[in-house]
Amino acid sequence: MSEKIKWGILGPGKIATKFATDLATLPNAELYAVASRSMAKAKIFADKMGFQKAFGSYEAMLQDPELQAVYIATPHVFHHKNTLQCLAHKKAVLCEKPLAINSKEVAEMMASAKANDTFLMDALWTLCLPQILQVKEIVESGTLGKLVSVKADFGFRADFNPNSRLFDRDLGGGALLDIGIYPLMLTLLLMGRPKKITSAAHIGTTKVDEDCAVIFDYGNGQTANMHSSLLARTPTEAYIYCEKGYIHIPTQFHKPVDEITILTYEDLKEKKIVYNNQTIGYSFEAAEVMRCLQAGKKESDLVPHQFSINLMALMDEIRAQIGLVYPRHD
Repeated sequence: MSEKIKWGILGPGKIATKFATDLATLPNAELYAVASRSMAKAKIFADKMGFQKAFGSYEAMLQDPELQAVYIATPHVFHHKNTLQCLAHKKAVLCEKPLAINSKEVAEMMASAKANDTFLMDALWTLCLPQILQVKEIVESGTLGKLVSVKADFGFRADFNPNSRLFDRDLGGGALLDIGIYPLMLTLLLMGRPKKITSAAHIGTTKVDEDCAVIFDYGNGQTANMHSSLLARTPTEAYIYCEKGYIHIPTQFHKPVDEITILTYEDLKEKKIVYNNQTIGYSFEAAEVMRCLQAGKKESDLVPHQFSINLMALMDEIRAQIGLVYPRHD
């Protein structure tokens, strides 16, 4: 593996712009190639973001022997197909979340990564952020006692457009897969898989969930409460309650935050942990990919394959409970 990793972006859109902006801050990342179904769009993105090459098809970019890693930033419903295409060319893959639409697709992607002996990582960028890693460390240390409950939400008011990726069922629309995944991943990280799931949702006119509430019951006194919405702006924060105190991650908990608060019940004193963030936050997942590649790893320690498998299984069960179906995939 060369000292610098040559990156390609598959699907130059809004989120790809954010990722590329952060990628440019990493000294061991080389902004190498961009692929779109439109050569004009690929070239505009490449010129704007400083990539060396532009391709008018995904296949053309993947045939480039110098390309090493690909960030897939296409809509949800194309992740499975695009990832398999990259892995077939033995290109390391960082695929935007959700990794796929259902567990069957995820299993096929994992099997392909293994068969091709190629790196694959679910782009759950939140799991790579300093504050999340520190929260996990605090909880696991036991300094606040036993973990009792997690409460997390993510909601914003989206302008209704039946043809947009948020509301179009054929594009994998709905709150759960797009933003509900964040409270779920935090809970899964800290508490593991529950024994019982209870879900409720408002299914809109386009047959996707516009508001979704989920409760996890672990059968041992531990619970979790999660909410996602395209209908209302919510605090988008997280509380981690333990026997001796709690941790509060403030608004936009899924992004780099300036600080987290720890309160202990014994003295009711608050402790602030401050972070000096210099990027949007995508730099941390990109750095994790490159760390793994340099070490010869085929999966990430921070976002292992089993975590992605478990997360999709949870979303499958929630979808079954709320009646959310994607006909072209399910």
